[in-house]
Amino acid sequence: MLDAPEKTAGWLSDDEVRSLDAHWRAANYLAVGQIYLMANPLLTEPLRPEHVKPRLLGHWGTTPGLNLVYTHLNRVIKGRDQDALCVWGPGHGGPAVLAGSWLEGSYSDTYPDVSRDAEGMGRLFKQFSFPGGVPSHVAPETPGSIHEGGELGYSLSHAYGAALDHPDLLVACVVGDGEAETGPLATSWHSNKFLDPVHDGAVLPILHLNGYKIANPTVLARLPEAELDDLLRGYGHTPLHVAGDDPDTVHRALAQAMDTALDHIALIQRAARHEGSTERPHWPMIVLRTPKGWTGPAEVDSLPVEGTWRSHQVPLAEVRENPKHLRQLESWMRSYGPRELFDEQGRPRPEVLACVPVGARRLGSTPYANGGLMLRELPLPPLERYAVPVEEPGRATHEPTRVLGGLLEELMRATADSRNFRLVGADETASNRLGAVYGATGKAWQEQQLPVDEDLDRHGRVMEILSEHTCQGWLEGYLLTGRHGLFATYEAFAHIVDSMVNQHIKWLRITRGLPWRASIASLNYLLTSHVWRQDHNGFSHQDPGFVDHILNKSPEAVRVYLPPDTNTLLSIADHVLRSRDYVNVVIAGKQPCFDWLTLDEANAHCARGAGIWHWAGNEDGIREPDVVMAAAGDVPTQETLAAVQLLRTHLPELVVRMVNVVDLARLLPQEEHPHGMTERDYDALFTRDKPVIFAYHGYPWLIHRLAYRRTGHQHLHVRGYKEIGTTTTPFDMVVRNDLDRYRLVMDVIDRVPGLAVRAAPVRQLMEDARLRHHVWVRGHGRDLPEVADWSWAH
Repeated sequence: MLDAPEKTAGWLSDDEVRSLDAHWRAANYLAVGQIYLMANPLLTEPLRPEHVKPRLLGHWGTTPGLNLVYTHLNRVIKGRDQDALCVWGPGHGGPAVLAGSWLEGSYSDTYPDVSRDAEGMGRLFKQFSFPGGVPSHVAPETPGSIHEGGELGYSLSHAYGAALDHPDLLVACVVGDGEAETGPLATSWHSNKFLDPVHDGAVLPILHLNGYKIANPTVLARLPEAELDDLLRGYGHTPLHVAGDDPDTVHRALAQAMDTALDHIALIQRAARHEGSTERPHWPMIVLRTPKGWTGPAEVDSLPVEGTWRSHQVPLAEVRENPKHLRQLESWMRSYGPRELFDEQGRPRPEVLACVPVGARRLGSTPYANGGLMLRELPLPPLERYAVPVEEPGRATHEPTRVLGGLLEELMRATADSRNFRLVGADETASNRLGAVYGATGKAWQEQQLPVDEDLDRHGRVMEILSEHTCQGWLEGYLLTGRHGLFATYEAFAHIVDSMVNQHIKWLRITRGLPWRASIASLNYLLTSHVWRQDHNGFSHQDPGFVDHILNKSPEAVRVYLPPDTNTLLSIADHVLRSRDYVNVVIAGKQPCFDWLTLDEANAHCARGAGIWHWAGNEDGIREPDVVMAAAGDVPTQETLAAVQLLRTHLPELVVRMVNVVDLARLLPQEEHPHGMTERDYDALFTRDKPVIFAYHGYPWLIHRLAYRRTGHQHLHVRGYKEIGTTTTPFDMVVRNDLDRYRLVMDVIDRVPGLAVRAAPVRQLMEDARLRHHVWVRGHGRDLPEVADWSWAH
């Protein structure tokens, strides 16, 4: 049992406590200055209204607690010469982390104009939550950060992702008690069951209980301490409790708790790495209870503030208009003793910096928080080893993701020593036909193992937990600290991480404008078990809308690919795993799929992003096409080719062009997306005035939205998923949504001028085929033989 001793008085000397307190007070002073001031940073003259920002947008309540943690992490990092990173979970904690990085000098190293003196302090204050300045939360602009602090719930999973495969790294993670109420955070406590004490670093969660959110008490802060302790022990942690409002007492107790926790972590790692222990550790954590808005105004306008929800944002909101508030602000800032903390030039005095580490040990300078500096190229195997032979289009079938699984197995073997690639997913690796990877590595698992279990491995690099939030958080933390990965999941449930990927895309967009941020590996999604082959699971598993969500986001950071067969999937996978600073979404089937392109053809097609499949159409190079048949996605491609074959059989005089789109952003104008086509290229591919029948994998209106500015948009007719689903056969799914080959032929007849009358008998044949299907599938429970046994005619 690990417990902090009750008596803490002798843990630190009085001089050490004074030094820690000086650093903490300096950070608090700087945080208040950032929230309020735009001039007079050292209070060298009485505070006047014009020194105060016209709009006060910071958050004070969580800040003194974060400053306290920053101070004490500095002490243990310096004292132990420890590689460390901190993930700051509480929302809008920017003032604290900016203050800490400015004090240690890493902020000025990154932004030389914000120097560590009075002039730089003035810039630090004015830029905060100010037009053209920096955000109020921990953000990409903040040195030492890997975590966008504007949205709550993801800090702990990010911290564990950062610790994976970094055996020498300590990742501290401050979890706010408001954040602890979110679903993603609640699940991420279980990450300790996946942390390998041999190959991974350690995570030290610090649950900061200051009692309140914006306007309400927090659940965990109101639990009796014994009940909270039971909860955290039930999660598999060993909590160390630190509480109080007297700075001297809290400094001593927190120092003792941190040393106790780090000593325990060292024992765990030594037992696993040198003594062969395989017992799952109960990792330590700290529960820190301090008042919300600690050291701020106790009362404002006769209302209690410190220790209440009123301190959450700006305790004194009328400083420019209310002289009493102005005097109270000045008194508050002077209470920290700025003359004792900073010299006449505004530089921190030596006592303030006594606990601060140097160089890359500083939290704002750690390379782990700028992961691109540590990134190594993946040893991807040659695609020729895995490419399937294609003597003629549509002659053979393969399961695309199963073939990809073989490539990933080799990649796992090649990274066995570097340990810089992970596959994550929600209990679906085998279901998604990627099980070959288990030939190279197992599933990370530190819990009990039973004889019936398969592929569990204490040192495995496949991460499976039935929480998409946790998978996403692990992978983001892993990528942001300089590694590579792939998130494979069912298409319908990618929506669960909509909000998380929003934040990651925002991060990528901002970092593109920060020259000091090195590029990181892309966040890669493989969406399989997709809408058209969820016929067995039914309507609940049928939703292709994640793509719509992604393509709403920053175009410089998002890419969407729909490879139509196995070789195009291999080509796309190779591309996205080599890419940097993107969110790549790849949608590919796991069921048997016709092989259309050789590897060389696939590489060329994927490089183009969209192109004509001359072998499928019947253009002669003299006449313009009468109709363009376009497709994006594996099932739409097959249905379109089947429709083309019907057209060539029943209407041989019709000139048909077949176009396949693998890179969805190609449909956008070049001005709107880096992958977009020029008007000339688009018109050459789709024509300016001919009907385009477009079979699309997802919701059809997305294609209209992407192409609405094109010249020929009025001639574009899109078929796709219309939110009609059930448990049924594969072909019945496309019929129900009017994406089937017979409907596509009918669309051609309806839209090509002059065909409606001349081809009426053919249209009736197509209608009859749909009726036959309706009767057959309900009588036999399987698809029509002409559909089930169809292949491309050569």
